[in-house]
Amino acid sequence: MIPDLKDIPNIDPLGVEERVTRFNTRSLKKGGKTNALKLALSMIDLTTLEGKDTDGKIRQLCYKAMHLSDELHLPSVAALCVYPNHVKTAKKALTNSGIKVASVATAFPSGNSSLEIKKQDVSFAVNEGADEIDMVISRGEFLKGNYNYVFDEIAAIKNICIQQRLKVILETGELGALDQVRKASEIAIQAGADFIKTSTGKIQPAATMPVTLVMLETIKDHYLKTGIKIGMKPAGGISNSKTALQYLVMLYETLGDEWMNSDYFRFGASSLANDIILQLGKEKHQAYFSKDYISID
Repeated sequence: MIPDLKDIPNIDPLGVEERVTRFNTRSLKKGGKTNALKLALSMIDLTTLEGKDTDGKIRQLCYKAMHLSDELHLPSVAALCVYPNHVKTAKKALTNSGIKVASVATAFPSGNSSLEIKKQDVSFAVNEGADEIDMVISRGEFLKGNYNYVFDEIAAIKNICIQQRLKVILETGELGALDQVRKASEIAIQAGADFIKTSTGKIQPAATMPVTLVMLETIKDHYLKTGIKIGMKPAGGISNSKTALQYLVMLYETLGDEWMNSDYFRFGASSLANDIILQLGKEKHQAYFSKDYISID
């Protein structure tokens, strides 16, 4: 049942900005930085969501996911995120790797389609072997105030992917004020989201630290009320190691150690992995690798 939205606290934007500023002043010592970068790498959903994606590109990205740098002995990424029609290719290429296959669905990225078509989209991805589903909410319905529609839609999708983890994309860049982000987060969690996710990565602004903090606080409040842990996935625009580390600091200081793993936190990214590899190479050898040694995705 949809939550009583009257009970949702109002967000103080200045207070959020001040907290984010404090997170960004934290520094990590060398050993801690290396461990944090490896942790960030293990939390990445390596992503390709382009109209020009081919089976060959998917197989190449799968190989990269499994072999980020044999010389540096790095962890693998958490998942590979693709369109539903590429799930079977990715699933086969990643056999026995431990890397999940995530699939966007529900008329990604716009969400502008009927519920029946969205359900078919999800069912197809599930039948192809997807381990995780990243769905988009109907932002138009949300902005009209039709919150019951959004709630029911998420619940209907979760009913199809019961065995798969459901990440609900809010597309926060289209929602407006932080109060709206909090409201959409509450609705998604109550409707059955296993993760809440900021963005599709297709519009700007995508993930931002203030928005992510509001979503993390929603997860925290839900956990304190119910004891149920919900995951978080900022996606879009997180392309360098420094920013990723700032997100991890915010995650740790907001939700604590139990969320510091890929079961409950992911980065939706395509270029972040490359930057982390370069930074870890520098930490080990005191010099940057040539970018010619890093694949262009």
